[in-house]
Amino acid sequence: MGEGTRQARDAELDVELGTAVERARGGDEAAFAYVYRIVHPGLLGYVRGIVGEDAEDVASDAWLEIARDLGRFRGDALGFRGWTATIARHRALDHLRRVRSRPRPARLEPDVLSLPATGDTAAEALEALSTDEVLARVAELPQDQAEAVLLRVVVGLDGPTAARVLGKRPGAVRSAAHRGLRRLAKELTGRGRPKE
Repeated sequence: MGEGTRQARDAELDVELGTAVERARGGDEAAFAYVYRIVHPGLLGYVRGIVGEDAEDVASDAWLEIARDLGRFRGDALGFRGWTATIARHRALDHLRRVRSRPRPARLEPDVLSLPATGDTAAEALEALSTDEVLARVAELPQDQAEAVLLRVVVGLDGPTAARVLGKRPGAVRSAAHRGLRRLAKELTGRGRPKE
């Protein structure tokens, strides 16, 4: 699929998502189910990248809060994705504090990672690998880089929205994502692979 076709499809999906969010805010259960089906895979992937095996439980807690507070949400589809990612991140950090452990490396479901064809070396290198290989590499990144890559690639947030989720400046998130993708590309092209 070409870049233009992908962008058109993503724009159409965002319009549909925005419309469904508005209907869900008004109590339309079918619209909420649609919103859940569209947003949940990326959100679950993001949470899994933070908490590992407990992601399903944490994501469920996040969806309870999302459903409860949906009437207060104002914004478009991208804003909604950012709002849900912020809630999920707070639930994930709460969970980590409760279990007093660091995030464990975990694998995401193969269908939650759809890497964009941006034409840059990092994305092309990532596309050449299986989802499992990519996620194993992302799990090895420093946490700020891993979270930035997950929010940008898995959840599909832009720089400013990802920055709001992480409570950082957009430039810091763009830089962390860039460093993470550059590091992954370097490792995947063999220049950064350790000698065996």
